[in-house]
Amino acid sequence: MEFGPYLIIALFEGALTSAVIALTAVGLSVVFGLMRVVNVAHGEFFMLGAVFTWFITWNLGLNPTVGFITALLLVPLAVGSLATLADRLILNRLDYDPERTIVATIGLLYLIQQSTLMSYGPDARPVEPPFNHRIALPWIELGESGWQIYWPWGFGITTYKLAVILAAIVLLWILLRLLARTKYGLLIRATQQDSEMALAFGIPVSRVYAIVFGIGGGLAALGAVLIVPIRQAHYLMGGEPLLLSFIVVIVGGLGSIPGTILAAILIGMSDGLISVFFSPTLAKIVATLLVVFVLIFRPNGLFGKNQQ
Repeated sequence: MEFGPYLIIALFEGALTSAVIALTAVGLSVVFGLMRVVNVAHGEFFMLGAVFTWFITWNLGLNPTVGFITALLLVPLAVGSLATLADRLILNRLDYDPERTIVATIGLLYLIQQSTLMSYGPDARPVEPPFNHRIALPWIELGESGWQIYWPWGFGITTYKLAVILAAIVLLWILLRLLARTKYGLLIRATQQDSEMALAFGIPVSRVYAIVFGIGGGLAALGAVLIVPIRQAHYLMGGEPLLLSFIVVIVGGLGSIPGTILAAILIGMSDGLISVFFSPTLAKIVATLLVVFVLIFRPNGLFGKNQQ
């Protein structure tokens, strides 16, 4: 297969990675932007989303499509509720102190991870996608007799991966609209600007914090629900999305949702290109080096604002 088809496949895989990273990282960015809490357990909410999806699709005796739709509706709510509960029981009692909450979320990470290991087991388990048709793509090249169309072997995309990309775009658009145009979005933005002033105006700041922490966990779980039919559910799968989410949030700018989305596209596309043409390990190395350079030359991120 020629270079061109490989490039198209790499860009498509990069778009898929960008879509899932964006959903997961936006949840982390929303939490930090409002609460100034670095949630080290964010990847475990992602993992719970995948494990819960496997449980619903395999243990409730549902048709794969019905089971997946059920998981898509229920799992983000369930994980978001657990995140909200964690906020009320742990973070709220620590007054959202940055140092203590880091330690607390590390403890929460191990609590969720080891509890999942004991109940779910150490094996990676697949989830059947609701649909997965392959779309073969043609390629055009200039030959001796002019432009010719041919069908390279293995050159194509699957409908489910395409659906994941489109779903992520729609969900992120809905989230941005909710934050910008609704009463709840106004409360969140007001609390982010000045929590003490918001409290003085009667905004229940602690409740807003709990809801936002739940939204962050729910977004991570939503990303996992979408990607687990492509990968597999495993109790250790939260590490990579956590690392990539931190990279994206740092590069995009702490607390900047548009910056996070743009950084997710940048990191995801570079990950797809480097993984296809070189190796996935090199892709992670390049992403980590990018963080180093951003922290040196743009400490507030590429799209972050200077903190006064």
